[in-house]
Amino acid sequence: MRLNFVRSALVASAFLVAANAAHAEKVVVGATQVPHAEILEVVKPQLAKEGVELDIKVFSDYVQPNLQLADKQLDANFFQHKPYLDSFNKDRKATLVPVALVHVEPFGGYSKKIKNLSELKDGATVAIPNDPSNGGRALVLLQKQGVIKLKDPSNILATAADVVENPKKLKFRELEAAMLPRSLDDVDLALINTNYALEAGLVPTKDALFIEGSDSPYANILVTRTDNKDAPGIKKLVQALHTPEVKKFIQDKYKGAVVPAF
Repeated sequence: MRLNFVRSALVASAFLVAANAAHAEKVVVGATQVPHAEILEVVKPQLAKEGVELDIKVFSDYVQPNLQLADKQLDANFFQHKPYLDSFNKDRKATLVPVALVHVEPFGGYSKKIKNLSELKDGATVAIPNDPSNGGRALVLLQKQGVIKLKDPSNILATAADVVENPKKLKFRELEAAMLPRSLDDVDLALINTNYALEAGLVPTKDALFIEGSDSPYANILVTRTDNKDAPGIKKLVQALHTPEVKKFIQDKYKGAVVPAF
């Protein structure tokens, strides 16, 4: 009788686990590896306790996560800041929406050829991202360093055509953001997004010649669709990302290269 009771209890327990798994809400989130997917891994166990199965799909570019979210292949994504999202929505006539600020990745300038920005030679080649929001961000940062002057310093979508003063006659090379770390052997200076700098083994607080301040307006956001923004799983994900545990993880793991925005 005792053996039968134990066997029955085990069967019942297995049935409950299977039932809970069957009723778990699955949330598929697209993210770039560092730091976004790493941060999502931190909240995965907590969400599982709340009946949410978090499925993290890792991307190496900035385009597919938004395209797949718009096509409902993803429930949310986590890799971008709002100026980039605004640019995507405008260009693609999409209606993706931000639902949470998570962190700031201070944007920086890197070089293998110079140790100080004052060493930048006349005619030097400077690599910047080729997407409008990050390209403009790079140029605004260069203006703040006194290297160039823009027609409108507040224009976050500025292009090389908006440079009105370029005393060093710098040559701008626009590259896909993910390619910028690999360009360091070929250019004199590259303006690199922190997630790609980290993936390439660069330490922004140590290796960047200059970097944005903590007042950067480019906070990275969790993004979803208008039809999905009030879904229970999305709301639980937002709550999980805004916990003291996540804040501490960001501070301890990235040591200033990534800064909590909540």
